[in-house]
Amino acid sequence: MHKIRYISYSLLKVSACSRECSPEMRAPRRVASALLLPITLLSLPHAYATNSTTYREELESSLRLVHAVATGATGALCVTHHYGRLRAPMHTSRWDAARARADLTANILQQLGLETAEVLMAVSQGLVMGASNSERAVGARALALRSDGVVNSAVAWERYGAAEPVAVVSPQLEKPPDSDYPWYVSAEDTESLRSPKFMPSPPGAAMEGWWTFPYYSCGAKRWLLSYTVPVSTIRGLKGVVSLDIDISNLEINQCEVENNEDNDNQIYSFHGTHKCPNETTYCDYRPNREMSVRFAGWARGSYICKCRPGFYSMHHPDGFNGSLVEVAYQEYEENGLENWNEPYECLKCQPGCETCRGPEPCLATYNWPFRISLLVISVSCAVMTVVLVIYTRHHRRVKVFRVASPVFLSITLLGCAIMYMEMAAIFPVLDRYSCIATKWTRHMGFCITYTALLMKTWRVSLTFRVKSAHKLKLTDKQLLQWMAPIILIMLVYLGTWTLSAPPDAEVITDNKGLKFKQCTYNWWDHSLAIGEILFLLWGVRVCYRVRHAESLYNEARLISIAIYNIFTVNSLMIAFHLLILPRAGPDIKYLLGFIRTQLSTSTTVLLVFLPKVLRVVRGTGDTWDSRARARGVPASSSLNGIGLVPDDPPDLYQENEELKEEVQKLAAQIEFMKIVQMEMHNRHLRPRPGGYFTTTGAPQSPMHSKAINISQENNDWSGPV
Repeated sequence: MHKIRYISYSLLKVSACSRECSPEMRAPRRVASALLLPITLLSLPHAYATNSTTYREELESSLRLVHAVATGATGALCVTHHYGRLRAPMHTSRWDAARARADLTANILQQLGLETAEVLMAVSQGLVMGASNSERAVGARALALRSDGVVNSAVAWERYGAAEPVAVVSPQLEKPPDSDYPWYVSAEDTESLRSPKFMPSPPGAAMEGWWTFPYYSCGAKRWLLSYTVPVSTIRGLKGVVSLDIDISNLEINQCEVENNEDNDNQIYSFHGTHKCPNETTYCDYRPNREMSVRFAGWARGSYICKCRPGFYSMHHPDGFNGSLVEVAYQEYEENGLENWNEPYECLKCQPGCETCRGPEPCLATYNWPFRISLLVISVSCAVMTVVLVIYTRHHRRVKVFRVASPVFLSITLLGCAIMYMEMAAIFPVLDRYSCIATKWTRHMGFCITYTALLMKTWRVSLTFRVKSAHKLKLTDKQLLQWMAPIILIMLVYLGTWTLSAPPDAEVITDNKGLKFKQCTYNWWDHSLAIGEILFLLWGVRVCYRVRHAESLYNEARLISIAIYNIFTVNSLMIAFHLLILPRAGPDIKYLLGFIRTQLSTSTTVLLVFLPKVLRVVRGTGDTWDSRARARGVPASSSLNGIGLVPDDPPDLYQENEELKEEVQKLAAQIEFMKIVQMEMHNRHLRPRPGGYFTTTGAPQSPMHSKAINISQENNDWSGPV
């Protein structure tokens, strides 16, 4: 009786001992007898590394057993075998306290012997005691076997929930234990070096015995895990100590798990055994209480196959039931069905859809024939401007081009050609490079075109405001020196923008929710837009100041109209983009860009160059503007305010024409003075009534400040006579 009390006290005390117990509290390792074969200390992944196909097949067989138990189809199993064993290893560290108690029990039996039945009863009863569920076993047994393997004595206990343990039928005496027991194996039953009933021990584990694979007990109707410890031969008897752990509350998660340590309540062997098509779906684990299955934690297919981002299913938007997928896969393995997973595949979303619920498009469509037609028109306009540059250069000595400064006309056309090419930059689906090209063509072309025009207009303004007799002269070279810093500032700004924060294309949606790409707008755009608006306001002011200035061929007025036009068009386009059509589609935005280019650039080209080309075609390019001459504008005046300045080699024909005009004017003045002098000093001429030389009160000649009364002088002269 004293020994029995000692045994019970020792077992209760060791219930709190785990792997961290000191070596003094642990019994030395016993050498296993011939009753139980030694198990090689190998981890499972390494043990199955040589044949992964076999391991996969064993897992599938285990899943079928789980499915049979969950659906109640265990008739044949429970009739023939009474136990259904899985080939799925699992972590056992959570039951280290119960294992340590079994190890201590085996050590106690080694010390006290196996002959006394009271000792076996106390040992087996102490194994089912424990302070918590993780330490408490649901079954335990202690056997004493003779050398021939016959049971000499045996005691077994079982418990349900928190109730007291109850003695149950133990293995029959005078017979060998049933080889169907999961926790028992005889040397005669296997020829392998490792018993297939036991799991490989983890590397570095210090255990007296071995854990079985999980198995289903038809008698207990629950999933169990047993730990068996052999006891070496003592006076002709060999012992076996075993306990059972209820693992029915564990879970079978067939989805992928990144960290197994955070899921110790799951059987890690089943991780990644789902049948979801990985290309289009992913596995979403659902506990069995959410799937409404019979046994919580033990059911095959406890997951949902959900569509991956970028895929959809019309008939199963919430995913495919994993149980149905598992059944389809089983039919595929058994019957060889092809395309078994086709009903569980998700369809790919339309291009540009991150997520979708149907085949509806997510990207806005581009009307390429429409865009190509607009591009062809824009490129044709750019080519025409280049041709017009050549035409201007060829007719640079014609008066209509000469007085308007061919250099600035060519610069203006170059800027217009660059602005036309913006339509080519925004033609394709936008990306970073096309956005960079868009910014450069739009702003650089604007700067070149309207800086050249405003420089000419500004020169007219300076000339028109001069009030002194000295004539102000600003040559083309001087204006180019003023124009160069403005172009340089724009180049530096665009270059810094491109290198530091290049504009990129962002995805936006139109009014139908369809996605397309548009160049980003940030403070770089806003700053440049403000600068261009201020520049145009200055241009409007300059044009307003020269509204009364007279110029040949009416060019000042045409340039002013062009400046007013670009200011109005840009203002209207900003209103369209921001207020009227903020969410227009890509084709509408391309059309608005085309309209803006035509209304601004093409209008400027037509206003400035069409009258000149028409005069050349009609053959009046070298004829002075008659209306300007009628208003008193001399032939030497021009829009430049300096006349025909010899910036280029002198034009002899033009100089001869001017010299002829000056000689004719001088000859007319000399003839008039000759007549006046002849009438003033000729006493033989009688003054005509109403002429310049009449009596007092008559009109006097405008050529003399002091008029002479001829009749009065004659009277005085004849008086003496």
